[in-house]
Amino acid sequence: MSNEQHRAFPFIRLNPRDPKPRRRGLTEIRGPYYTPMGKRYLEDILENFGWWIDTLKFAGGSFTLMPRDQLVELLDLCHRYDVQVSTGGFVERVLLQGPDVVDRYIQECKAVGFDIIEISAGFISIPVDDVLRLIDKVQRAGLKPKPEVGIQFGAGGASATEALEAEGTQAVEWAIARARRYLDAGAWMIMIESEGITENVRTWRTDVPAKIIDALGLERIMFEAADPPVFEWYIKNYGPEVNLFVDHSQIVQLECLRSGIWGTTSTWARVLTYKDEGNAS
Repeated sequence: MSNEQHRAFPFIRLNPRDPKPRRRGLTEIRGPYYTPMGKRYLEDILENFGWWIDTLKFAGGSFTLMPRDQLVELLDLCHRYDVQVSTGGFVERVLLQGPDVVDRYIQECKAVGFDIIEISAGFISIPVDDVLRLIDKVQRAGLKPKPEVGIQFGAGGASATEALEAEGTQAVEWAIARARRYLDAGAWMIMIESEGITENVRTWRTDVPAKIIDALGLERIMFEAADPPVFEWYIKNYGPEVNLFVDHSQIVQLECLRSGIWGTTSTWARVLTYKDEGNAS
């Protein structure tokens, strides 16, 4: 059922949104990490705003702290609302325990009901060919591989700006080259890490997303944007159908912006889409 058929105030025009499962304008929300999240808390969010949520992503391996039965219930709840579930980038921690544990991790992710395994490498240096092997393993397990790409070494752990500056950044061209190889190998989508671009920097590197989008397009990349000025900037510059990762507390603010019903001085009533009623694709 389309959300238009049952939302309140249906006579108020919103920017049209594709039905789920969407291929563009995806919103991924952060699950338990900075805020604990159990089944009842999550059900409140999904019951009221699940139409606008495409993926729930765990952070920091937080799912390993949960009782297995409760974790399965949480994932089943997401699936009832057509929300996929991602592991987040915990595999880089699992890699430290060797290939056998990586295999067990992938199989257990499948068994408990995860849909997506994010393949991050913010804290470790790993050859591209090894990431390609992980992509293949995830695919063969029937899950969606989602490699993370960025320009900042040491990203992903809330490190201080000064510490990341000392590490330096990589060339965006190298990030694009890696992303291309991952997509060619069957990656479902590429996650673009925000550190070094809009997070933990003194000045935003707006040239980086511009080069990435120019090289790869919008549909198969997702930008981390868990800060309202950041996701507003992405929508203002690349439109409401850019794929974004935000904290679950920001889903309403983000969707008000995507839908064109609210915003700040620079975006209020200026975020628009145009679709023929007879051809909404």
